[in-house]
Amino acid sequence: MALPTKLTLEIVTPDRALVNEQVDEVELPGSEGYFGVLPGHSPLLASLQVGELWYRIGNEKHYLSVAFGFVEVLHEHVTVLARLAEKAQDIDVARAEAAKKRAEEGLAKAKKGADFSKIVAEYSDEPGAAARGGALGEFQATQMVKPFSDAAFKLKVGQLSGLVETDFGYHVIKRTK
Repeated sequence: MALPTKLTLEIVTPDRALVNEQVDEVELPGSEGYFGVLPGHSPLLASLQVGELWYRIGNEKHYLSVAFGFVEVLHEHVTVLARLAEKAQDIDVARAEAAKKRAEEGLAKAKKGADFSKIVAEYSDEPGAAARGGALGEFQATQMVKPFSDAAFKLKVGQLSGLVETDFGYHVIKRTK
């Protein structure tokens, strides 16, 4: 049996379908690190973490930011079910600037000693963040995008970060453990 030469890539979120393409290669941010998929790959099911996903059609690479979810890999098909995903070219600059301003306002309140969970509830755009009080639980450095991990792992318990910019937006981190 001949190996397939293309993969069908589908990327969907709870809100929309973002990609349905015939591609040559995909790289994904798995929970154990980044992994690549070529046509004919062995079947697998993996969980996704926050990171950059890219796929290649010919010599052209296309980029998306993805956060959490699952990926199913079959010999000729890759299905990505992501909680959040956005194509690089679809990022709205005005929305990003407004998010930065909100993050700066939240940081200023946190520096004055305001309750961090209340700040998260008021300022965070992340689904579920308010219900968790901003808590992420324990994580390894490789499970988050590098700027976030670098900032988080430099903090001492109880310490607050400055504004941290990642592909997913602006963050204020308070280390609790």
